[in-house]
Amino acid sequence: MKDFILPESLDQDFGTPASRSKTLVTLTIDGFEVTVPEGTSVMRAAKETGIAIPKLCATDMVDAFGSCRLCLVEIEGRAGTPASCTTPVAPGMVVRTQTSQLKTLRRGVMELYISDHPLDCLTCGANGDCELQDMAGAVGLRDVRYPAGANHYDDGTGTLAAGDARARGRAPVGDLGNPDWLPKDESNPYFTYDPSKCIVCSRCVRACEEVQGTFALTIEGRGWDSRVSAGMAGDNFLGSECVSCGACVQACPTGTLQEKSVIEIGVPEHSVITTCAYCGVGCSFKAEMRGDELVRMVPWKDGKANRGHSCVKGRFAWGYAQHKDRILKPMIRDKVEEPWREVEWDEAFSFAAKRLRGLQETYGKDSIGVITSSRCTNEETYLVQKLTRQVFGNNNTDTCARVCHSPTGYGLGQTFGTSAGTQDFDSVEHSDVIIVIGANPTDAHPVFGSRMKKRLRQGAKIIVIDPRRIDLVKSPHIKAAHHLPLRPGTNVAMLTSLAHVIVTEGLMDEAFIRERCDWDEFQDYAEFVSAPENSPEALEAATGVPAAEVRAAARLFATGGNGAIYYGLGVTEHSQGSTAVIGIANLAMLTGNIGRPGVGVNPLRGQNNVQGSCDMGSFPHELPGYRHVKNPEVREIFESLWGTKLSDEPGLRINNMLDAATEGTFKGIYIQGEDILQSDPDTHHVAAGLKAMDCVIVHDLFLNETANYAHVFLPGSTFLEKDGTFTNAERRINLVREVMKPKTGMADWEVTQALANAMGGNWSYTHPREVMAEIAATTPSFANVSFDRIAQYGSVQWPCNDTTAPEGTPIMHVDGFVRGKGKFIRTEYVATDEKVGPRFPLLLTTGRILSQYNVGAQTRRTDNTAWHPEDLLEIHPQDAEDRGVHDGDFVRLASRTGETTLRAKVTDRVAPGVIYTTFHHPDTQANVITTDYSDWATNCPEYKVTAVQVSPSNGPSEWQVEYEAQAKASRRILTAAE
Repeated sequence: MKDFILPESLDQDFGTPASRSKTLVTLTIDGFEVTVPEGTSVMRAAKETGIAIPKLCATDMVDAFGSCRLCLVEIEGRAGTPASCTTPVAPGMVVRTQTSQLKTLRRGVMELYISDHPLDCLTCGANGDCELQDMAGAVGLRDVRYPAGANHYDDGTGTLAAGDARARGRAPVGDLGNPDWLPKDESNPYFTYDPSKCIVCSRCVRACEEVQGTFALTIEGRGWDSRVSAGMAGDNFLGSECVSCGACVQACPTGTLQEKSVIEIGVPEHSVITTCAYCGVGCSFKAEMRGDELVRMVPWKDGKANRGHSCVKGRFAWGYAQHKDRILKPMIRDKVEEPWREVEWDEAFSFAAKRLRGLQETYGKDSIGVITSSRCTNEETYLVQKLTRQVFGNNNTDTCARVCHSPTGYGLGQTFGTSAGTQDFDSVEHSDVIIVIGANPTDAHPVFGSRMKKRLRQGAKIIVIDPRRIDLVKSPHIKAAHHLPLRPGTNVAMLTSLAHVIVTEGLMDEAFIRERCDWDEFQDYAEFVSAPENSPEALEAATGVPAAEVRAAARLFATGGNGAIYYGLGVTEHSQGSTAVIGIANLAMLTGNIGRPGVGVNPLRGQNNVQGSCDMGSFPHELPGYRHVKNPEVREIFESLWGTKLSDEPGLRINNMLDAATEGTFKGIYIQGEDILQSDPDTHHVAAGLKAMDCVIVHDLFLNETANYAHVFLPGSTFLEKDGTFTNAERRINLVREVMKPKTGMADWEVTQALANAMGGNWSYTHPREVMAEIAATTPSFANVSFDRIAQYGSVQWPCNDTTAPEGTPIMHVDGFVRGKGKFIRTEYVATDEKVGPRFPLLLTTGRILSQYNVGAQTRRTDNTAWHPEDLLEIHPQDAEDRGVHDGDFVRLASRTGETTLRAKVTDRVAPGVIYTTFHHPDTQANVITTDYSDWATNCPEYKVTAVQVSPSNGPSEWQVEYEAQAKASRRILTAAE
């Protein structure tokens, strides 16, 4: 597919945000009639008709401010020259944007700006990418009359501008230093702050407040002494509350805040639109290039998932694509004890195919299988499940979604009839009450988290159900109406007690239930949930949350208007994960919060393509589109297309594969883009399963932890080097476009195709668009989806069709549930088998942190390590004191399955009896602690509840020492001389 080079017309800044009014207003600007929505600014109206009014403080990513006085206009019948950014249009208004008076005023304003700005444009990194430079030309400024005097740009070395002085190696000299000059702040690894070039337009401050919602920046001082400040006096950007989302950098109209990559490489000269490969928000970005070199990633304001915003990962953490650790040549070895040997692609495929076929001949066709990843495209995951079904002849295919959101598929499938979230992200703007349970959007889904915070600042209420005090409980300008810090493992008890209050107090939406749900099933559910043993008072002993607080939260959700529920892995990764998802669906149906904007059940997907990997049939019991392999009509669709008889027996799940491997019946596996040794539970069990296999094929960017036990390594491509699609948490299908050619010489889909053909597959795809065409032809929910349609509309949300929903379906279940009537299901609370006791009295729960991603394979190879260089163990001060543990101490973390060591962070963000850590660093490997307990319906691991003990330690555990030695030996690569 041809790279989508961004046309200039699609990337304009209209100065102020668009009005959402349906009422139209007609006015005249410079003699031209213009019709725009009521509430539109004069500046935006002019821009929409092709007239650009000069501006500096205005940008359409934030509300109008009116401080720079450059966008002045004349309006008939009005005195003075109002700012066009803060002046709304009115019917019959007559506006002039270019008069002799306006020219003189603008030139005078610009002259004042330039008089206190270094004139080092030729050597400035923003040369060619500076709005101040552009506006000086736009207003015709050719001379500055003001003599050199008090300024902020001369560092005190004399007549040289600050930039020139530093460029020539001169530093401020003693008494000659200028007290108004401040040095650059280079503390942030990704961007620099140069106060000498700041015009105090406040765009960065407003972006931090309005777009990101962190409120990390402010203007300190008054008048001449005004400065942009990142925190208290003496603070720098790295040490401040700044989360490095990049909104301030994007908003800056000068070279004050600028990416270091632009300074080093130069201003980009073209852009390619693509999709971020981190979390399930699915942000659209402009990959800005010089030739084939990536300069920066800028969030695309027309991206419908992110609306022009980004986080530190998507915006800046793409350097792993060029990291020295990347493996670019295929490698093989006979035994894992041997060093790797680099080979050509053909030899690697021949070696792998021969081994896999040999295993099937010896142990049977079911002795091998595949695992795919939610980091891969839809087309890649589709081909991997096709590989096992058509070429291997079995259904032994699974995906990393097994260990995160498989309960979502089961729970929502049972209650609503489809395994996906009900809303688009825009829906949150219409929510009145929001429940966030088992999710931490500001860390794990930060762009959506910012949108949620913006709605909260506008007056919506939030109920946070989480053992830990996440930022949504309380942070600048927001505070939760209720925080229910339940004991880990008691989600079902909490959800059932909330439903108990709604039913017994008559707060349910009976009209909705009678019309949209099965009334008899509701009656049965109501009888169950109304029982005294399901009351908040009865369940308080289990959840640890006061009954009065639970009752208040239930009443707020049921009566507060549009109610939306957002949940994450803190719901699904439990032994009752599927039951909890059903409980969430029950709550939404009870209150009628389905099928319109501002409501719904919304799983926040952890990785970029969790939704897509599930849609593509990556589970062993389902073909693409969530259709069971037992269904002969569905099998026939694929059999006729693939020319192969398909097995009707569900295959092995990941945990089943590992169990069968240790038993000697499962012998070979192809793993694309997934590091199961670090990400899956009970690391000892995973290692034993991998070690027992005779052919482990790892297809990835780096020699990950799983590759310690691999026999074949197939180098992968980053998202910057491939075409395809990702499907985000709102079912939005976005194009991933090739920004640069694969460094390995093969895109990932080509690698899978070559492996399939080496085993007799006879595939002949020439581009991922052909794979998507096959998906659309065989999968009802993807009918009418094509690369061309996605490019036409920017994105498509499945399901879509040519008549009523050509762009897809933003909100599901509007007129009825996919399954027909909504199904209420009893949610009996069953305590997990993982119990605390004298040996292991604490409960460990795990999660993510803003700067890192999943197992850290990508983010650990970027400067994001500046914020999170190691996993830390959060422990309450009371528990720390009881154990003689101080902040920063090394501690031993032990469970019934294993132990590790890491540093302690003493904090009251966790409750007494609960500890918390992340799993981003392999030298800690938190999953050596977690157990093999899993969800009753889907085998999703119970990561969130592990009984542990914490004690002081003076060094790494025995397992860590052994593991480090084994990993080092496993990663030896033969040199050419050897």
